[in-house]
Amino acid sequence: MADPQLPYFDALLGSFEAGDSAVAEAFGHHVHWGYWEDEPTSRPTPAEFAAAAERLSREVWQAADIRDGDRVLDAGCGFGGTLSSIDAQRSGVALTGLNIDHRQLLRAQQTLAARPANVLGWIQADACSLPFADASFDAVLAVECIFHFPDRRRFFAEAWRVLKPGGHLALSDFLPTRIQLPMTLAAAHWPASLGFYGRVDMRYTTARYERLAAETGFLPVLDRDITRNTLPTYPFLRGLSPGLERRKPSAVAETLFAELTSRLGLLRYRILAFRKPGR
Repeated sequence: MADPQLPYFDALLGSFEAGDSAVAEAFGHHVHWGYWEDEPTSRPTPAEFAAAAERLSREVWQAADIRDGDRVLDAGCGFGGTLSSIDAQRSGVALTGLNIDHRQLLRAQQTLAARPANVLGWIQADACSLPFADASFDAVLAVECIFHFPDRRRFFAEAWRVLKPGGHLALSDFLPTRIQLPMTLAAAHWPASLGFYGRVDMRYTTARYERLAAETGFLPVLDRDITRNTLPTYPFLRGLSPGLERRKPSAVAETLFAELTSRLGLLRYRILAFRKPGR
């Protein structure tokens, strides 16, 4: 299976190899935005950002109602930080991290191990074609990665298939408002087409997710706007970005676009959770 083109991860992994301690501390486990209850008075340090990213992971997986003894799939698992978070706080769980990029899985394997009460495994596969039997999991997660998937509907259908009756799908995503949608469509050609963050589809509105849930049989159980809680991510990234190796000029334009539209209330960072009926 060929790895996707992901300049963002090229830059992160290059920085790790070069011994950049700030980048490694910030993104060594989690590769997504952070979550703050209150706006910090100064730009977050790498350690503070890592703690905020851990909090965001926890907010998402708790939305999936994960309990002791559950079987959990994290699709687009990155370096495994979300599963590590669950491992630390739940017992008797079987945790599976899935990613299409073998480099991310390799780092997860090298840096993480489950507690004795739990099981932790990794598999390289496409999130839109899950290599698991029907009704295999109690929860499926997609933390800030679903916009990279080639087809959200296929992923929802696959998540439905592998979930047990009563199981939960929880994700975080950037959702444009109806006013923002035309700008998001334009940004799909520039600057997003320049590709620092890889292929990104940010065209899904709240209404479109509602239709997608109805079409695939999921029951919506949570729609939580945490945009305000994620905004301190942007000043942190501006301060850290010179340390990223092989950084593309588009990184500045793409991140600035997301920040401005988020601060204007046009792009909303949301946690969504759905339940498969049954049980």
